[in-house]
Amino acid sequence: MKIEDRIIEKLIGLDQKIEHIRIELASKPSRDEMMSSFDAQGVILQRLDQEYAFTSERINRIETDVDRVKTILHIA
Repeated sequence: MKIEDRIIEKLIGLDQKIEHIRIELASKPSRDEMMSSFDAQGVILQRLDQEYAFTSERINRIETDVDRVKTILHIA
């Protein structure tokens, strides 16, 4: 096999690799898309954290009220 043939084969192989990389990069989300997604997830997590805090506080108040009612009714 001549050197020219090997060079041509290498170039064809490299061209195929470049095409594969181009297709792979085109299918991946961009940095901006990923950051937007992370921001949206952060907002959701922050809201869930706030809901947990409010729910926990409300449960504590209800438990206090129940204890008070039990005391009044001489159940506890």
